[in-house]
Amino acid sequence: MWWLLGLFSALVAFGGGSTFAPNKELLECASQILYMNHHAYKIPENYNRNIPPGKNTTVYIGINVHRVSGVDENKEEITLDIFLQVSWEDGQLQIPPGMPFIDLPWEFRQLIWTPDLYIWQLQTMRTMSVLQEMASLRVYSNNTVSVNIGATITIKCQMDFVLYPLDVQKCAIDFGSYKYTSEDVRFEWHAGAPWRGLVGKQPNQFRLPKYVVTFVTDKSNHIRNFGEGEHSAARLQIKLSRELRSYLLESYLPSSLFVIISWGSFCVIPEIVPGRMVLLVTTLLSLITMFDTVSTNSPDALELKCIEVWLISCTIFVFLALLEYFVVLFGIRYDKSWCKRRQDLRRAHSVAQLAPPPLHVNHSQRMGTPVTGTPQGGVFSPQINVEDEGLKQQFSHQTIQRDSPILETMPPNGSSRGFLTRVATMMDHGVMFCGAQHGALDKIALMVFPICFFLFAVIYWTTYLSEAHRAMHE
Repeated sequence: MWWLLGLFSALVAFGGGSTFAPNKELLECASQILYMNHHAYKIPENYNRNIPPGKNTTVYIGINVHRVSGVDENKEEITLDIFLQVSWEDGQLQIPPGMPFIDLPWEFRQLIWTPDLYIWQLQTMRTMSVLQEMASLRVYSNNTVSVNIGATITIKCQMDFVLYPLDVQKCAIDFGSYKYTSEDVRFEWHAGAPWRGLVGKQPNQFRLPKYVVTFVTDKSNHIRNFGEGEHSAARLQIKLSRELRSYLLESYLPSSLFVIISWGSFCVIPEIVPGRMVLLVTTLLSLITMFDTVSTNSPDALELKCIEVWLISCTIFVFLALLEYFVVLFGIRYDKSWCKRRQDLRRAHSVAQLAPPPLHVNHSQRMGTPVTGTPQGGVFSPQINVEDEGLKQQFSHQTIQRDSPILETMPPNGSSRGFLTRVATMMDHGVMFCGAQHGALDKIALMVFPICFFLFAVIYWTTYLSEAHRAMHE
């Protein structure tokens, strides 16, 4: 027997070159004898590796997350370094008495039944190795078979970035079988599965520069329907909560300061056009550049992201401040033009009051009506009666009304004329109010803009924080 074991060990160590490729026929010819810890172990002759050990076999899953290597938002992938433990009970496998367990070579897993474990969201998997692969096969005295593997896995995760950077991503990883239904094999989480090597107050939490990654095992029984029927699965929930501090310092705080700085333009004298324009235009361009940078560096989404809504709103607030200055400039220009027109109207009114109106009398009135007057300095000065004074006032009033810019476009009908007159008067007073030299519009804007921005900030944070809280606790 010992020479047979020595020959078999030599075949295991040197057969097939430097890398041993297990051969089922060779192992069966060796009477299925496994040599480990100087003890001979023999698999039963009637053992069938293609049939589960029993009806409704329970496979226990244990996972130890060693490190979260990275989160790729563009590819929607998560890379993890894990130690995976899969165990089940096989009553046909016996170990020598007095031993708690025996370790079998990894290649001999092909001689016994192993569950066809399938990770549904798995993208890639690579077994860790230093001097050899980090994989072990162990049989315990209570007929429990345990397989331990150290691997780096990449998980595909469906992500939604509408609430970015307040988003909470959830990924469900299902460990199950692709061949056996739930009547043959059930997958459950091991009750004593350790969570070691994790950072944070909670033992199942990692802190990354941008994320807080939390792992939670779902104890409920999950079923996957495909193929021949229902397949059992053990589910691991991965929750990604984004660190908000960096976004507050890099995006939200600077954009808010730009909006506040734009309010300083209301304190600048409107006649100082270069100073006020430089302040507003520079602030507007800075916000546009910040929006472009954030949109380029942030992940794509089907709708406007949370941070984009904030930056667009800040840009609109600065644009409205610039638009308010345009209104003030137009009002100043209109006010100066109206003052000049008003001086011309006053001058014309004075001339109309001093100049005598023409007398429209016929020949009979000229012959029958005596002309009265009083000599003043040797010059005869005619006196105008009451009717002629009324004509002078009517002429003066018509002259002013004819030169008024408000009444130049008045329609002849009465009702429409009254309505348009009121509208034109309101517009005239509004434009003149905007261009008043004492800066009345700037004073109002200095009160209205901060109030509106504060209300917007309250509504914005209340809405999106409630959505983020709801998504986190779903």
